[in-house]
Amino acid sequence: MKSILLTVLVACIATFTFAQDLNTAQINRCSSYEVFQRMLQSDPSFAKNQQSIEQFTQKFLSRGGTSSMRTTIGTPVYTIPVIVHVVYHTTAQNISDAQIQSQIDVLNKDYQKLNTDVGGVPSVWTGLVADCQIQFCLATVDPSGNPTTGIRRVSTTKTSFSDNDAVKYTSKGGDDAWPAADYLNLWVCKLGGGLLGYAQFPGGKAATDGVVITYTGFGTVGSAKSPYNLGRSATHEIGHWLNLRHIWGDDGSKCTGSDLVDDTPNQGGQHFGCPKFPFVSCTNGPNGDMFMNYMDYTDDRCMFMFTNGQKSRMYATLVTGGSRHSVTISGKCASQVAAVSNNAVIPNIISVVPNPVNNGSAAVSFKLDKAAQVQFIVSNVYGNTVSVISAGNQSTGEHQIRPSEFARFENGVYVIKLLANGQQLGTTRFVVNK
Repeated sequence: MKSILLTVLVACIATFTFAQDLNTAQINRCSSYEVFQRMLQSDPSFAKNQQSIEQFTQKFLSRGGTSSMRTTIGTPVYTIPVIVHVVYHTTAQNISDAQIQSQIDVLNKDYQKLNTDVGGVPSVWTGLVADCQIQFCLATVDPSGNPTTGIRRVSTTKTSFSDNDAVKYTSKGGDDAWPAADYLNLWVCKLGGGLLGYAQFPGGKAATDGVVITYTGFGTVGSAKSPYNLGRSATHEIGHWLNLRHIWGDDGSKCTGSDLVDDTPNQGGQHFGCPKFPFVSCTNGPNGDMFMNYMDYTDDRCMFMFTNGQKSRMYATLVTGGSRHSVTISGKCASQVAAVSNNAVIPNIISVVPNPVNNGSAAVSFKLDKAAQVQFIVSNVYGNTVSVISAGNQSTGEHQIRPSEFARFENGVYVIKLLANGQQLGTTRFVVNK
């Protein structure tokens, strides 16, 4: 719902309030806007940056948003390297690698419209559901250039944290951020006061940039507790990190606020639990509120969509010149040497000939030890997917294909991954030099 003009936004941003009419005693799903308001009041540079970011966003949207970016090889898929800081006081808070990976898996499904519950979107809005074409990976390279698992574990004497950013500083019992220009910092800890999480909007200080999630609302296994056990707290908060606002515009139930997105209905306040469709407010009948949107407050099992308008708003932070663009080209999720899941290097699984590709045509040769459904994912040196190539069902043995997509690649260095039944078997690099 886009109900205010940019000129009004710029004039009012320093005094804009985000009142939270929670109507609940047991949970505070998100305090991102309280943090946002506090930063506007205490940091003039943040307020100035927010104005510039919004001006850039509106200019991007006026040019067609993501629809203006489509090329012969499709809209780019942006890769965001993640460093997870696990700050724990008890054994239960020191969540497992499996729980962390489950959260990364959720993010990749939710931001690429691969979540199985997307079928719950009412038919009137199915045309609005976006594949945001954003993927997340645990960082493989640390700030010094050394290999990393993308996970840090820090024991603390603090029994809990709040939204005052203490968890983001080693000196305050937390863990210092990695460079915000290169990584999405994601802190997992115990948050007090029933708080599930909060995020810092673009334009703030690098030392506090990132997302914080309580350990019982993170991922889908281990300490994750119902009704916030499907990883949607991180999906929601990363939406804020990518400059999305709450779907009701943070004006309580007044119907006068805005999330600055065209294709989300005007909505009177947030929802908890699992409302029944339709829920009409702000004279938005007959379809009512889009309470199944990730930027509402419903239970994890009842939120399962972003809209195309929200995708364009997020993309405005990721494109060249956007406030989060540097993260997508940091290369901190650099592809590794061809390997299988047991980390044993297997040579000659996949190759590209000729290499460099000098006339737009090349053969991709690969081997299979058993029949499988074969797919190739081609990424640039920054880890951003530029093409997904399906080779269909292939039998055991050696094979060769000539992807027509190669003719559309610009000059540069690329990585191609071989997937068999969804499992990565091998990876190799190739150069296009037409």
